[in-house]
Amino acid sequence: MNYLRPFWQKYFRYDWRFGVFLLAIVCIPRFLMVLEANQSGNYAPIGAIMFLSALVPFLFLNKSGQKQIGITGTPKYGVLSMALLLGVVLSLVFFLAGDMLYGTSYQNWFAYIGKSYQIPEVISSRDKLLLFTIMAGIGMIFSPIGEEFFFRGIVHGSFAASMGSQKASLVDGLAFALTHLAHFGLVYVQGVWEFYPVAACIWVSGMFLVSLLFFRMKRATGSLLGAIICHAGFNLGMIYCIFYLL
Repeated sequence: MNYLRPFWQKYFRYDWRFGVFLLAIVCIPRFLMVLEANQSGNYAPIGAIMFLSALVPFLFLNKSGQKQIGITGTPKYGVLSMALLLGVVLSLVFFLAGDMLYGTSYQNWFAYIGKSYQIPEVISSRDKLLLFTIMAGIGMIFSPIGEEFFFRGIVHGSFAASMGSQKASLVDGLAFALTHLAHFGLVYVQGVWEFYPVAACIWVSGMFLVSLLFFRMKRATGSLLGAIICHAGFNLGMIYCIFYLL
């Protein structure tokens, strides 16, 4: 069965080549946009790329294709709760690893990412809670939906059509991890670009493992909701660590 919309069937087959095409048109511009945002301090375009990532399955796939990649509901509410908890716990593990290895320096992935939140050095507890709530709400909605619809959704489905779901999870996980090298690894600090090879390898490896967990939660629920909720939990834990533990 061809899951692409009729218009796209004239140009593509739903296979690994289509997956490579999607990665090229979305991940390369996103990588460059994140680097630019790290330099300029303007992160608004990142929200736009997340929104566009979420639209990709609806632009290219027909109804059957959307359902096939997991855009459907699930009755497994207990698993969804577990997915949220696992995401939070894994983010805390990431925090502890970064804190033990690098303290509060910018070689700590959460410390570097945290500077994008622009938390004032002097802020009341009430204002800090309000800012945390806003940032956590944004972080639990935009990137989990955009990235999971894209990576664990249409990209995974494209590669799975050629190599099976298990191997496809390794491909979409690797793409997800390398894309996040723009968020940490290549860093812009005090007007200078630097590369932290060891910390970057740890970060990318961690992102790869996180992506595998997201895939497991998708498979456990039979829906992308499992991956989205787990991703939202991870972001919630990360933002909490940035605001209150660093």
